[in-house]
Amino acid sequence: MSMRAKTKYCCQECGRQSTRWLGRCPGCGAWNSLVEEPIGANAVSGAPGLGGDSPRPVTEIPLLLEERFPTELGEVDRVLGGGIVPGSLALVGGDPGIGKSTLLLQVAQLLSRRLKVLYVSGEESAPQVRMRAGRLGALSPNLLLLSETDIDLVERHLRELSPPVAVIDSIQTMYKGEIGSAPGSVAQVRECAAHLMRLAKTTGISIFLVGHVTKEGLLAGPRVLEHMVDTVLYLEGERHQFFRILRCVKNRFGSTNEIGIFEMRDSGMAEVENPAAIFLARRPQGNVSGSAIVAGLEGSRPLLLEIQALVSPAGYGMPRRMTAGVDHNRVALIAAVLEKRVGLNLGSHDLYVSAVGGVRLDEPAADLAIALALASSFRDVPVADGLVCAGEIGLTGELRPVTGVDKRINEAFKLGFSRFLLSGQSTAHVTCEAGILTADTLDVALEMALKV
Repeated sequence: MSMRAKTKYCCQECGRQSTRWLGRCPGCGAWNSLVEEPIGANAVSGAPGLGGDSPRPVTEIPLLLEERFPTELGEVDRVLGGGIVPGSLALVGGDPGIGKSTLLLQVAQLLSRRLKVLYVSGEESAPQVRMRAGRLGALSPNLLLLSETDIDLVERHLRELSPPVAVIDSIQTMYKGEIGSAPGSVAQVRECAAHLMRLAKTTGISIFLVGHVTKEGLLAGPRVLEHMVDTVLYLEGERHQFFRILRCVKNRFGSTNEIGIFEMRDSGMAEVENPAAIFLARRPQGNVSGSAIVAGLEGSRPLLLEIQALVSPAGYGMPRRMTAGVDHNRVALIAAVLEKRVGLNLGSHDLYVSAVGGVRLDEPAADLAIALALASSFRDVPVADGLVCAGEIGLTGELRPVTGVDKRINEAFKLGFSRFLLSGQSTAHVTCEAGILTADTLDVALEMALKV
């Protein structure tokens, strides 16, 4: 009589284990996320160590010279903080079909002009990757292709070839034979990432991991995956838009506020050197209400974007509040301030607010532009020509200062705008006074910005 193999149930979202199946995970609250996995005798538990000798005083540790090497793709270098750090482990996530593999194949091709690069694909065969490389013009003898999903074989090839840079596409397809669970499970993703992290730190190979995302837009697999790696990058964008934004959410070697902007073309990802000019190229001209320009700041880069709003009487039931590219709760707060402090009766109107171009804008400096667009649409009065604004709005209706004022103003004037509206408290950081408009409260700002 054969004995039934022992199994456990593991949550694919948080990694919590249970002896029986549950409809809802008690750890993270996810529904139908527990998957049955066998308990193998040779199961691996915990991450492998990085090695090293006995503890020593920090003053006796030799200094590691951080010599970055650029990818020659300026937008990627900007996000990484100046280039790739040897021995680093970076995770690139994004929606399916957004262009993760295309971008990393282009980076690999540029690096292969002077370095040896290994591209490991667990989702495509080597001829399929070669076909895509030919379309992108990424054919180079130093670009080595490998179609493999066994992490032990991948590690062996990496140690034998010792390339300075490697790409693993994707971490969810890798598996370790000693673990009984299927590829993509929490245990497999955790162990494979831990082995690659140890390999990167001990050999100095810089490794890029491609990560899948869930339907909520979060990286699939255990949350510890983001804590293991040195850098976490998200490739964002709408499917029906040509623009892609590479956003850094974690970087141990640089800023986490930088973004890189690309345009998807037939030949791959093309850098956008002046995104503000492109985002504003199709904005409505003339006396059109409900449109305002904000001077945002993403890391060290000033970015001018158009905020559009539509305010219309609610036909029936509860008024609708819909947003795209801006925070829904922030728009509700600004609408409440406009109604309470300015006297606009927005409670019986539908509100629609959008950041044009598919860009996600989440900094408080966009508050004033959202308020101007809403008030402009409500009163059916356009915002003054050539006006750009930036300011945070408080609950009492006051305008608060924002950071990087000089960068925002210089970018606006460089693109042909003649006036800039901001909080009066920000004038201490302004070096140029011509064309600067200041206001301390929201109602004063509306009087200055809206045409009579």
